[in-house]
This record gives sequence, C-alpha cells and structure tokens, in this order.
Amino acid sequence: MIMIEKKKIILTGDRPTGRLHIGHYVGSLRRRVELQNDPSFDKIFIMIADAQALTDNADNPEKLRQNVLEVTLDYLAAGLDPGKVNIFIQSAVPELTELAFYFMNLTTVSRVQRNPTVKTEIQMRNFEANIPLGFFCYPVSQAADITLFHGTVVPVGEDQKPMIELTNEIVRRFNSTYGEVLHEAQILLPDNQACMRLPGTDGKAKMSKSLGNCIYLSDPAEVVEKKIKSMYTDPTHLRVTDPGHLEGNAVFTYLDAFCRDEHFAKYWPEYNNLQELKDHYTRGGIGDMKCKMFLCKIMQEMLEPIRERRHYWEQHIPEVYDILRKGTEAARTQGRQTIEEVRAAMRINYLDDKELQKAQMEKYYPTE
Repeated sequence: MIMIEKKKIILTGDRPTGRLHIGHYVGSLRRRVELQNDPSFDKIFIMIADAQALTDNADNPEKLRQNVLEVTLDYLAAGLDPGKVNIFIQSAVPELTELAFYFMNLTTVSRVQRNPTVKTEIQMRNFEANIPLGFFCYPVSQAADITLFHGTVVPVGEDQKPMIELTNEIVRRFNSTYGEVLHEAQILLPDNQACMRLPGTDGKAKMSKSLGNCIYLSDPAEVVEKKIKSMYTDPTHLRVTDPGHLEGNAVFTYLDAFCRDEHFAKYWPEYNNLQELKDHYTRGGIGDMKCKMFLCKIMQEMLEPIRERRHYWEQHIPEVYDILRKGTEAARTQGRQTIEEVRAAMRINYLDDKELQKAQMEKYYPTE
C-alpha cells in the first residue's frame, strides 16, 4: 500500500472564456490572494481550465486561445504573486487527462446526472439531448484536476459544492479499491453570504458574461460608473419618500459584499455603518442614485489598484508567458509524480514493476 504524506495544498482555477468579473473576485479570487500569504499552505496551484472550457467551445478554440492571456492578466492584476502560486494551463498537463480516464471507471452515468450544477448548466446551454460527452464528463475531469495535485483545499463559489462532493466520492472509491493514495478535499466558501453568488447588475440571479450583466475587473472607471448607475434596485421605490425594499435589490447586495464601516467615514459620514443606511432606505427618504454613487466610490477604490497592476502587466507580455511556463512546469512535475503513484496502486505500471517482470521471467524460465 502506498501512503502519501498529506500536505495542505490549494487547487482552484477558472475557465478562460472571457475576462474575469467581480463575481469571480468575491467568489474565490480575493480569497486566493489572501491565502497565498498563509504559511500553513505548502503549495498553491491556480489552473486556467482551457481543456474544460473546450467541452462547450469546441467549435471556437480561438476564443480560449485569446482569453488564456486575459485570465492570466486578471490573476496578476488581482494580486496573485507568481513567486507564491503556480499558475498553469490545464491542457499542457496531459496527466490530468489520464487520471480523468481512470476516474471514469469509478463513476456512473446516473451519478453525474444527479449533479445539480450539471443539470443547471445543461439547461442554461440548451444542450437537452445533444450533450457533448466531454461536457457531461467534466465533473469527473474536475475531480482529476483536484486530486492530481493532492489538493486538500479548494476555494470556490457555492455552485461548486456538488463538484467537491463528487470528487471526494471518487477519492473514497479509488482508495477502497486500490489503496490509500489520494486525499479528500475541503471546499472553502466565501465568508460573506453576499459573496456566495453575486447577482448581475440587472438583478438576475447570477453574474454572467453571456447575459451582459457583469462588472469586469478590467473595466475602465467610466464604464464601472455607467454600469452602477444603471443597476437594478427596487422597482416600487418610485419616489425618494417611498419605503425601499432590500430583497432583490442588487445595489444593497453589492454593498453587503463590498462595503465596510470605514467607507462611511470616508464617503458618507451621515451614517456610521451599512445597517443605518438600510434602516433609512427601508423607511423612505433616500434616493437610489445616492446609494448607487456611494457604491460606485467603494467599487472604484477597490478596482483602481487592480486596473493599475493590469496596465503594468499588459506592458510585459513576454514575462506573463514566462510565468505561465514556469507554473505549468511545476504542475507537470507534480502531475507526473501523482500518476506514477496512481499507476503503482492500480498495478498498471508494468514497465516499471521489476518484481512483476522477475516473477514472469521465473514463470517461463524457472531457475534451478
């Protein structure tokens, strides 16, 4: 039996289907930046999941080709330090594909079909009966992504919880069949409830590139202001004197996610904290535009250093590709090691198993 030393390793990532938005930022990216400075973690792998993105973009690989760089720029702009994390490209680590293939033998079609995230995404993409096989199997591929690096902590949004559950089921099945080789992973959710699933600027349940309701990390200041001014609030709040409602009000959801008490001292000293503002809004007497402009100041304060860092990295593209190259080499080194451990546990390491070769030689050419 092979026993692998358990370390604290983070594995997370994003599909390169476009620039990252503030939903990505509060969902997991901000937490990654914080965790890279936590000495209790041994390694951090950040994956640009281009192979997974191909499962529903197979006819448009150029989209991913361009956005691998965009996502990397967003990572660096957000504050990820390539000296502390390994940023790598999924398709450049073939060991991921091999491990996913082995995992498919440990997972049933019905189990994948029960995954609520898969159900939602199939409906969202209108796949119906014509589901690409690669897309259907991506939860299994995602399990391989985590376990190839012995990931123990996965900082993601709440919608990925079913994926982590399936990953741990596969790990338990593998270990019970072949031996204790792989580790279960723990999901790390945002600690702010409003950050779990930030709505779009139009009030829709989810911020989505396809719905055009995103504020991107790279949006210029004037674009951010324009988007915030047009945000969905309370359709019944027609006059300033009308009582306002917080439920479904995107402006106040964003304030829950981004606002801190010190913002009031800086930008709206009439109030001490967000609760005071909410109380006033619900009893009437505050216009929506005042709330929007307060939010805008908070957002600009947060996004301005991100925009500045992105501008720097946009002037150093060869260095960005060096970062990707080094991160991918580190990922491959870890991937090769894990695959050797997996093959040995599964007893399919025929070419490296000297004992097997010796036993077979003696079978056909027994020594006296």
